[in-house]
Amino acid sequence: MSAALPVLSLLLLAAHALRPGDWALATVFLVFAGAVFSRREWLRPVLFAVMAAGCLLWAQSGAGFVRMRLALGQPWLRLALILGAVLALTAVSAALLLTPRARAWFRRTTPQDAVRTGAFLVTAAALVLARRMSPLPVLLADRFLPGAGALEILALSWYAAWACGLLVAARDTARLRLRFWLGFSAVFFGQLLLGLLLDQRFLMTGKLHLPVPALIVAGPLYRGEGFFMPILFAASVLVLGPAWCSWLCYVGAWDGLCAARARTTAPQRLEASAQVRRWTVAGRGLTLVLAVVLALLLRAMGIPGYQALWGAALFGLAGVGIMVMLSRRAGVMVHCATFCPMGLVANCLGRINPLRLRLGPGCTRCGACAARCRYAALLPADIEQGRPGLSCTLCGDCLGACGHGCLGYRLPGLSPQAARTVFIVLAVGLHAAFLGVARI
Repeated sequence: MSAALPVLSLLLLAAHALRPGDWALATVFLVFAGAVFSRREWLRPVLFAVMAAGCLLWAQSGAGFVRMRLALGQPWLRLALILGAVLALTAVSAALLLTPRARAWFRRTTPQDAVRTGAFLVTAAALVLARRMSPLPVLLADRFLPGAGALEILALSWYAAWACGLLVAARDTARLRLRFWLGFSAVFFGQLLLGLLLDQRFLMTGKLHLPVPALIVAGPLYRGEGFFMPILFAASVLVLGPAWCSWLCYVGAWDGLCAARARTTAPQRLEASAQVRRWTVAGRGLTLVLAVVLALLLRAMGIPGYQALWGAALFGLAGVGIMVMLSRRAGVMVHCATFCPMGLVANCLGRINPLRLRLGPGCTRCGACAARCRYAALLPADIEQGRPGLSCTLCGDCLGACGHGCLGYRLPGLSPQAARTVFIVLAVGLHAAFLGVARI
Protein backbone atom coordinates (compact mmCIF):
# COMPACT_ATOMS: atom_id res chain seq x y z
CA MET A 1 0.00 0.00 0.00
CA SER A 2 1.21 3.49 -0.80
CA ALA A 3 0.96 5.89 2.13
CA ALA A 4 0.34 8.79 -0.24
CA LEU A 5 -3.47 8.69 -0.39
CA PRO A 6 -4.14 8.34 3.36
CA VAL A 7 -1.57 11.04 4.14
CA LEU A 8 -3.00 13.34 1.46
CA SER A 9 -6.52 12.83 2.80
CA LEU A 10 -5.41 13.65 6.34
CA LEU A 11 -3.53 16.75 5.17
CA LEU A 12 -6.65 17.96 3.36
CA LEU A 13 -8.69 17.39 6.52
CA ALA A 14 -6.11 19.36 8.49
CA ALA A 15 -6.35 22.24 6.00
CA HIS A 16 -10.14 22.11 6.18
CA ALA A 17 -10.04 22.30 9.99
CA LEU A 18 -7.57 25.16 9.86
CA ARG A 19 -9.77 27.24 7.54
CA PRO A 20 -12.23 28.27 10.33
CA GLY A 21 -9.33 28.47 12.82
CA ASP A 22 -9.64 25.06 14.53
CA TRP A 23 -5.89 24.68 14.97
CA ALA A 24 -6.20 21.88 17.54
CA LEU A 25 -8.23 19.63 15.24
CA ALA A 26 -5.86 20.44 12.41
CA THR A 27 -2.96 19.36 14.63
CA VAL A 28 -4.76 16.09 15.40
CA PHE A 29 -5.09 15.31 11.68
CA LEU A 30 -1.41 16.14 11.17
CA VAL A 31 -0.45 13.78 14.01
CA PHE A 32 -2.41 11.00 12.35
CA ALA A 33 -0.76 11.77 9.03
CA GLY A 34 2.59 11.23 10.71
CA ALA A 35 1.26 8.08 12.42
CA VAL A 36 0.85 6.44 9.00
CA PHE A 37 4.63 6.21 8.78
CA SER A 38 4.93 4.56 12.20
CA ARG A 39 3.57 1.39 10.58
CA ARG A 40 2.06 0.23 13.88
CA GLU A 41 -0.75 -2.22 13.29
CA TRP A 42 -2.91 -1.02 16.18
CA LEU A 43 -3.14 2.40 14.53
CA ARG A 44 -4.56 1.06 11.26
CA PRO A 45 -8.17 0.64 12.56
CA VAL A 46 -7.82 3.97 14.36
CA LEU A 47 -6.84 5.66 11.09
CA PHE A 48 -9.80 4.00 9.39
CA ALA A 49 -12.11 5.45 12.06
CA VAL A 50 -10.53 8.89 11.60
CA MET A 51 -11.02 8.65 7.81
CA ALA A 52 -14.65 7.60 8.30
CA ALA A 53 -15.18 10.61 10.58
CA GLY A 54 -13.47 12.73 7.93
CA CYS A 55 -15.99 11.54 5.34
CA LEU A 56 -18.81 12.67 7.62
CA LEU A 57 -17.05 16.00 8.11
CA TRP A 58 -16.75 16.56 4.36
CA ALA A 59 -20.40 15.57 3.82
CA GLN A 60 -21.60 17.88 6.58
CA SER A 61 -19.48 20.79 5.38
CA GLY A 62 -20.51 20.25 1.75
CA ALA A 63 -24.20 20.21 2.62
CA GLY A 64 -23.78 23.37 4.68
CA PHE A 65 -21.93 25.23 1.92
CA VAL A 66 -24.49 24.20 -0.70
CA ARG A 67 -27.38 25.38 1.49
CA MET A 68 -25.62 28.70 2.03
CA ARG A 69 -25.00 29.16 -1.72
CA LEU A 70 -28.62 28.33 -2.50
CA ALA A 71 -29.87 30.79 0.12
CA LEU A 72 -27.69 33.53 -1.40
CA GLY A 73 -28.66 32.63 -4.95
CA GLN A 74 -25.07 31.82 -5.88
CA PRO A 75 -23.72 28.98 -8.07
CA TRP A 76 -23.19 25.80 -6.07
CA LEU A 77 -22.58 22.90 -8.48
CA ARG A 78 -18.82 23.41 -8.86
CA LEU A 79 -18.37 23.62 -5.08
CA ALA A 80 -20.43 20.45 -4.60
CA LEU A 81 -18.34 18.58 -7.16
CA ILE A 82 -15.06 19.64 -5.56
CA LEU A 83 -16.16 18.68 -2.05
CA GLY A 84 -17.67 15.45 -3.38
CA ALA A 85 -14.34 14.57 -4.99
CA VAL A 86 -12.48 15.22 -1.75
CA LEU A 87 -15.02 13.09 0.12
CA ALA A 88 -14.53 10.29 -2.40
CA LEU A 89 -10.75 10.53 -2.00
CA THR A 90 -11.10 10.21 1.77
CA ALA A 91 -13.44 7.23 1.40
CA VAL A 92 -11.02 5.48 -0.96
CA SER A 93 -8.17 6.16 1.47
CA ALA A 94 -10.20 4.61 4.28
CA ALA A 95 -11.01 1.56 2.14
CA LEU A 96 -7.32 1.10 1.32
CA LEU A 97 -6.61 0.66 5.03
CA LEU A 98 -8.68 -2.53 4.98
CA THR A 99 -6.72 -4.22 2.20
CA PRO A 100 -4.01 -6.91 2.57
CA ARG A 101 -1.47 -4.43 1.25
CA ALA A 102 -2.32 -2.10 4.10
CA ARG A 103 -1.81 -4.91 6.61
CA ALA A 104 1.58 -5.52 5.03
CA TRP A 105 2.42 -1.82 5.34
CA PHE A 106 1.50 -1.69 9.04
CA ARG A 107 3.87 -4.51 9.80
CA ARG A 108 4.89 -3.52 13.33
CA THR A 109 2.60 -5.82 15.28
CA THR A 110 2.23 -6.97 18.90
CA PRO A 111 -0.24 -9.36 20.59
CA GLN A 112 -1.90 -6.36 22.25
CA ASP A 113 -2.73 -4.46 19.04
CA ALA A 114 -6.47 -5.15 19.15
CA VAL A 115 -6.86 -4.04 22.77
CA ARG A 116 -4.85 -0.87 22.18
CA THR A 117 -7.13 -0.01 19.28
CA GLY A 118 -10.21 -0.74 21.36
CA ALA A 119 -9.08 1.36 24.31
CA PHE A 120 -8.15 4.27 22.03
CA LEU A 121 -11.52 4.26 20.28
CA VAL A 122 -13.57 3.79 23.47
CA THR A 123 -11.81 6.72 25.14
CA ALA A 124 -12.04 8.99 22.10
CA ALA A 125 -15.73 8.20 21.56
CA ALA A 126 -16.59 8.84 25.22
CA LEU A 127 -14.74 12.16 25.32
CA VAL A 128 -16.06 13.40 21.97
CA LEU A 129 -19.59 12.61 23.12
CA ALA A 130 -19.06 14.32 26.49
CA ARG A 131 -17.57 17.37 24.80
CA ARG A 132 -20.44 17.69 22.35
CA MET A 133 -23.25 17.14 24.86
CA SER A 134 -22.01 19.18 27.82
CA PRO A 135 -23.21 22.79 28.03
CA LEU A 136 -19.94 23.57 29.84
CA PRO A 137 -16.35 23.20 28.62
CA VAL A 138 -16.04 19.70 30.01
CA LEU A 139 -12.37 19.26 29.07
CA LEU A 140 -9.69 21.09 31.00
CA ALA A 141 -7.81 22.13 27.86
CA ASP A 142 -10.90 23.88 26.48
CA ARG A 143 -11.28 25.90 29.66
CA PHE A 144 -7.81 27.41 29.39
CA LEU A 145 -7.34 27.42 25.61
CA PRO A 146 -10.65 27.24 23.72
CA GLY A 147 -10.57 24.59 21.03
CA ALA A 148 -7.63 22.70 22.53
CA GLY A 149 -9.89 19.91 23.74
CA ALA A 150 -9.24 17.92 20.56
CA LEU A 151 -5.58 17.59 21.57
CA GLU A 152 -6.56 16.49 25.08
CA ILE A 153 -8.81 13.81 23.61
CA LEU A 154 -5.94 12.60 21.43
CA ALA A 155 -3.52 12.50 24.39
CA LEU A 156 -5.92 10.66 26.69
CA SER A 157 -6.85 8.16 23.99
CA TRP A 158 -3.17 7.44 23.35
CA TYR A 159 -2.66 7.02 27.10
CA ALA A 160 -5.54 4.53 27.20
CA ALA A 161 -3.99 2.50 24.39
CA TRP A 162 -0.66 2.37 26.23
CA ALA A 163 -2.18 1.49 29.61
CA CYS A 164 -4.46 -1.15 28.15
CA GLY A 165 -1.56 -2.83 26.39
CA LEU A 166 0.36 -3.07 29.65
CA LEU A 167 -2.55 -4.45 31.64
CA VAL A 168 -3.59 -7.08 29.11
CA ALA A 169 -0.01 -8.29 28.74
CA ALA A 170 0.49 -8.63 32.51
CA ARG A 171 -0.56 -11.89 34.09
CA ASP A 172 -0.83 -10.24 37.53
CA THR A 173 -2.37 -6.78 37.24
CA ALA A 174 -2.73 -5.93 40.94
CA ARG A 175 0.19 -3.49 41.21
CA LEU A 176 -0.39 -1.92 37.79
CA ARG A 177 -4.08 -1.36 38.47
CA LEU A 178 -3.33 0.28 41.81
CA ARG A 179 -0.78 2.59 40.21
CA PHE A 180 -3.17 3.70 37.49
CA TRP A 181 -5.93 4.07 40.06
CA LEU A 182 -3.75 6.20 42.33
CA GLY A 183 -2.79 8.31 39.31
CA PHE A 184 -6.47 8.87 38.59
CA SER A 185 -7.05 9.98 42.19
CA ALA A 186 -4.01 12.27 42.08
CA VAL A 187 -5.34 14.00 38.96
CA PHE A 188 -8.76 14.43 40.54
CA PHE A 189 -7.57 15.90 43.81
CA GLY A 190 -4.75 17.79 42.12
CA GLN A 191 -7.30 19.65 40.02
CA LEU A 192 -9.34 20.29 43.15
CA LEU A 193 -6.37 21.86 44.95
CA LEU A 194 -5.38 23.91 41.91
CA GLY A 195 -8.95 25.13 41.64
CA LEU A 196 -9.00 26.20 45.26
CA LEU A 197 -5.54 27.75 45.32
CA LEU A 198 -4.91 29.09 41.81
CA ASP A 199 -7.77 29.24 39.33
CA GLN A 200 -11.46 28.33 39.54
CA ARG A 201 -11.39 27.06 35.97
CA PHE A 202 -9.92 23.85 37.36
CA LEU A 203 -13.31 23.32 39.04
CA MET A 204 -15.16 23.65 35.73
CA THR A 205 -18.29 25.35 37.12
CA GLY A 206 -16.42 27.38 39.72
CA LYS A 207 -18.62 25.81 42.42
CA LEU A 208 -16.98 23.68 45.07
CA HIS A 209 -18.35 20.18 45.64
CA LEU A 210 -16.86 18.08 48.40
CA PRO A 211 -15.25 14.96 46.89
CA VAL A 212 -17.10 12.50 49.14
CA PRO A 213 -18.65 9.54 47.27
CA ALA A 214 -21.73 9.54 49.52
CA LEU A 215 -22.61 12.98 48.09
CA ILE A 216 -23.24 11.36 44.71
CA VAL A 217 -26.63 10.38 46.12
CA ALA A 218 -26.97 12.76 49.06
CA GLY A 219 -26.02 15.99 47.26
CA PRO A 220 -28.81 15.98 44.63
CA LEU A 221 -31.37 14.93 47.27
CA TYR A 222 -30.37 17.90 49.43
CA ARG A 223 -30.28 20.39 46.55
CA GLY A 224 -33.27 18.99 44.66
CA GLU A 225 -31.27 19.32 41.44
CA GLY A 226 -27.95 18.43 39.86
CA PHE A 227 -28.52 14.76 39.09
CA PHE A 228 -25.66 14.56 36.59
CA MET A 229 -23.34 12.64 38.93
CA PRO A 230 -25.91 9.98 39.90
CA ILE A 231 -26.67 9.47 36.20
CA LEU A 232 -22.96 9.25 35.35
CA PHE A 233 -22.41 6.83 38.24
CA ALA A 234 -25.34 4.62 37.18
CA ALA A 235 -24.21 4.59 33.54
CA SER A 236 -20.65 3.67 34.57
CA VAL A 237 -21.89 0.83 36.77
CA LEU A 238 -24.08 -0.49 33.97
CA VAL A 239 -21.04 -0.63 31.70
CA LEU A 240 -18.44 -1.87 34.21
CA GLY A 241 -20.56 -3.39 36.95
CA PRO A 242 -19.19 -2.90 40.48
CA ALA A 243 -15.74 -2.21 38.99
CA TRP A 244 -16.59 1.47 39.41
CA CYS A 245 -15.29 0.99 42.96
CA SER A 246 -11.91 -0.44 41.93
CA TRP A 247 -11.20 1.62 38.79
CA LEU A 248 -13.10 4.93 38.87
CA CYS A 249 -13.67 5.94 42.50
CA TYR A 250 -11.36 8.84 43.36
CA VAL A 251 -11.42 8.05 47.11
CA GLY A 252 -11.27 4.26 46.96
CA ALA A 253 -7.70 4.44 45.66
CA TRP A 254 -6.62 5.74 49.09
CA ASP A 255 -8.20 2.74 50.77
CA GLY A 256 -6.48 0.46 48.28
CA LEU A 257 -3.12 2.06 49.07
CA CYS A 258 -3.67 1.74 52.84
CA ALA A 259 -4.61 -1.93 52.54
CA ALA A 260 -1.64 -2.63 50.26
CA ARG A 261 0.74 -1.05 52.78
CA ALA A 262 -0.40 -3.33 55.61
CA ARG A 263 2.25 -5.71 56.92
CA THR A 264 -0.01 -8.69 57.43
CA THR A 265 0.38 -12.35 56.62
CA ALA A 266 -2.05 -14.30 54.46
CA PRO A 267 -3.76 -15.95 57.47
CA GLN A 268 -4.15 -12.56 59.14
CA ARG A 269 -5.76 -11.08 56.03
CA LEU A 270 -8.12 -14.04 55.79
CA GLU A 271 -9.15 -13.57 59.40
CA ALA A 272 -9.66 -9.84 58.86
CA SER A 273 -11.71 -10.54 55.72
CA ALA A 274 -14.01 -12.84 57.70
CA GLN A 275 -14.61 -10.07 60.24
CA VAL A 276 -15.12 -7.40 57.58
CA ARG A 277 -17.53 -9.61 55.66
CA ARG A 278 -20.05 -9.39 58.48
CA TRP A 279 -20.47 -5.67 57.81
CA THR A 280 -20.31 -5.46 54.03
CA VAL A 281 -24.10 -5.17 53.78
CA ALA A 282 -25.16 -3.96 57.22
CA GLY A 283 -22.46 -1.29 57.55
CA ARG A 284 -22.85 0.20 54.10
CA GLY A 285 -26.62 -0.17 54.23
CA LEU A 286 -26.67 1.89 57.41
CA THR A 287 -24.49 4.67 55.96
CA LEU A 288 -26.63 4.71 52.79
CA VAL A 289 -29.82 5.16 54.80
CA LEU A 290 -28.19 7.84 56.94
CA ALA A 291 -26.94 9.73 53.88
CA VAL A 292 -30.38 9.71 52.25
CA VAL A 293 -32.37 10.51 55.41
CA LEU A 294 -30.04 13.28 56.56
CA ALA A 295 -29.98 14.89 53.09
CA LEU A 296 -33.78 14.98 52.95
CA LEU A 297 -34.03 16.12 56.57
CA LEU A 298 -31.55 18.96 56.12
CA ARG A 299 -33.40 20.09 53.01
CA ALA A 300 -36.77 19.99 54.79
CA MET A 301 -35.36 22.01 57.70
CA GLY A 302 -33.90 24.60 55.36
CA ILE A 303 -30.35 24.17 56.65
CA PRO A 304 -27.97 26.38 54.60
CA GLY A 305 -25.57 24.65 52.26
CA TYR A 306 -22.42 25.76 54.08
CA GLN A 307 -23.71 24.14 57.29
CA ALA A 308 -24.73 20.95 55.51
CA LEU A 309 -21.21 20.74 54.08
CA TRP A 310 -19.82 20.32 57.59
CA GLY A 311 -21.78 17.08 57.94
CA ALA A 312 -20.46 15.84 54.61
CA ALA A 313 -16.91 16.80 55.59
CA LEU A 314 -17.19 14.90 58.87
CA PHE A 315 -18.47 11.84 56.97
CA GLY A 316 -15.51 12.04 54.61
CA LEU A 317 -13.00 12.46 57.46
CA ALA A 318 -14.52 9.46 59.26
CA GLY A 319 -13.92 7.43 56.09
CA VAL A 320 -10.28 8.54 55.92
CA GLY A 321 -9.87 7.61 59.55
CA ILE A 322 -11.16 4.11 58.84
CA MET A 323 -8.67 3.76 56.01
CA VAL A 324 -5.70 4.85 58.09
CA MET A 325 -6.63 3.11 61.33
CA LEU A 326 -8.28 -0.09 60.11
CA SER A 327 -7.48 -0.80 56.44
CA ARG A 328 -3.77 -0.19 56.93
CA ARG A 329 -3.76 -2.57 59.88
CA ALA A 330 -5.95 -5.32 58.42
CA GLY A 331 -4.71 -5.42 54.83
CA VAL A 332 -8.36 -5.32 53.76
CA MET A 333 -10.22 -2.29 52.34
CA VAL A 334 -12.42 -1.75 55.38
CA HIS A 335 -13.70 1.64 54.23
CA CYS A 336 -14.84 0.43 50.81
CA ALA A 337 -16.22 -2.87 52.08
CA THR A 338 -18.07 -1.69 55.19
CA PHE A 339 -18.48 2.11 55.20
CA CYS A 340 -18.92 3.60 51.73
CA PRO A 341 -22.63 3.62 50.78
CA MET A 342 -21.91 3.94 47.06
CA GLY A 343 -19.99 0.69 47.24
CA LEU A 344 -23.15 -1.15 48.22
CA VAL A 345 -25.09 0.61 45.47
CA ALA A 346 -22.43 -0.38 42.93
CA ASN A 347 -22.41 -4.00 44.14
CA CYS A 348 -26.20 -4.29 43.84
CA LEU A 349 -26.74 -2.24 40.68
CA GLY A 350 -23.76 -3.95 39.09
CA ARG A 351 -25.66 -7.22 39.12
CA ILE A 352 -27.46 -5.97 36.02
CA ASN A 353 -24.17 -6.21 34.15
CA PRO A 354 -23.64 -9.78 32.89
CA LEU A 355 -19.89 -9.75 33.57
CA ARG A 356 -18.89 -12.03 36.45
CA LEU A 357 -15.84 -13.56 38.14
CA ARG A 358 -16.05 -17.33 38.50
CA LEU A 359 -13.92 -20.24 39.70
CA GLY A 360 -13.62 -22.99 37.14
CA PRO A 361 -12.85 -26.70 37.37
CA GLY A 362 -9.51 -27.68 38.82
CA CYS A 363 -9.60 -25.35 41.81
CA THR A 364 -7.52 -26.84 44.64
CA ARG A 365 -9.04 -24.60 47.35
CA CYS A 366 -5.53 -23.36 48.18
CA GLY A 367 -6.89 -19.95 49.26
CA ALA A 368 -4.27 -17.87 47.43
CA CYS A 369 -7.01 -15.84 45.77
CA ALA A 370 -8.73 -15.22 49.10
CA ALA A 371 -5.51 -13.88 50.61
CA ARG A 372 -5.12 -11.47 47.67
CA CYS A 373 -8.70 -10.13 47.77
CA ARG A 374 -8.90 -6.75 49.50
CA TYR A 375 -12.71 -6.53 49.42
CA ALA A 376 -13.49 -9.55 51.66
CA ALA A 377 -15.23 -11.17 48.70
CA LEU A 378 -13.43 -14.53 48.62
CA LEU A 379 -13.94 -16.44 51.84
CA PRO A 380 -13.69 -20.24 51.92
CA ALA A 381 -17.47 -20.50 51.57
CA ASP A 382 -17.33 -18.39 48.39
CA ILE A 383 -14.60 -20.60 46.95
CA GLU A 384 -16.72 -23.68 47.63
CA GLN A 385 -19.60 -22.07 45.74
CA GLY A 386 -17.32 -21.12 42.87
CA ARG A 387 -18.01 -17.38 42.91
CA PRO A 388 -17.06 -14.28 44.94
CA GLY A 389 -19.40 -12.66 47.41
CA LEU A 390 -21.46 -9.51 46.95
CA SER A 391 -18.59 -7.15 47.81
CA CYS A 392 -16.56 -8.24 44.75
CA THR A 393 -15.64 -5.27 42.54
CA LEU A 394 -14.25 -7.27 39.58
CA CYS A 395 -10.85 -5.66 40.19
CA GLY A 396 -9.15 -8.83 38.94
CA ASP A 397 -6.33 -8.80 41.51
CA CYS A 398 -7.19 -12.35 42.55
CA LEU A 399 -6.59 -13.71 39.02
CA GLY A 400 -2.85 -13.18 39.29
CA ALA A 401 -2.75 -15.01 42.61
CA CYS A 402 -4.29 -18.19 41.21
CA GLY A 403 -1.43 -20.42 40.11
CA HIS A 404 -3.82 -22.89 38.49
CA GLY A 405 -5.64 -20.46 36.21
CA CYS A 406 -9.01 -21.45 37.67
CA LEU A 407 -10.28 -17.90 38.20
CA GLY A 408 -11.54 -15.89 35.28
CA TYR A 409 -14.03 -13.39 33.98
CA ARG A 410 -17.22 -14.74 32.48
CA LEU A 411 -19.31 -13.02 29.82
CA PRO A 412 -21.97 -14.90 27.83
CA GLY A 413 -20.67 -16.05 24.46
CA LEU A 414 -17.00 -15.31 25.19
CA SER A 415 -14.07 -17.29 26.48
CA PRO A 416 -12.61 -16.24 29.86
CA GLN A 417 -9.63 -14.65 28.10
CA ALA A 418 -11.86 -12.72 25.71
CA ALA A 419 -14.09 -11.62 28.60
CA ARG A 420 -11.02 -10.36 30.48
CA THR A 421 -9.87 -8.45 27.41
CA VAL A 422 -13.28 -6.82 26.89
CA PHE A 423 -13.43 -5.85 30.55
CA ILE A 424 -9.95 -4.28 30.59
CA VAL A 425 -10.64 -2.33 27.39
CA LEU A 426 -13.87 -0.89 28.85
CA ALA A 427 -12.31 -0.25 32.27
CA VAL A 428 -9.25 1.52 30.88
CA GLY A 429 -11.34 3.43 28.34
CA LEU A 430 -13.63 4.83 31.03
CA HIS A 431 -10.69 5.40 33.37
CA ALA A 432 -8.95 7.53 30.73
CA ALA A 433 -12.16 9.34 29.78
CA PHE A 434 -12.84 10.17 33.43
CA LEU A 435 -9.33 11.60 33.69
CA GLY A 436 -10.45 14.20 31.18
CA VAL A 437 -13.58 15.15 33.10
CA ALA A 438 -12.22 14.61 36.60
CA ARG A 439 -13.70 17.77 38.11
CA ILE A 440 -17.32 17.60 36.97
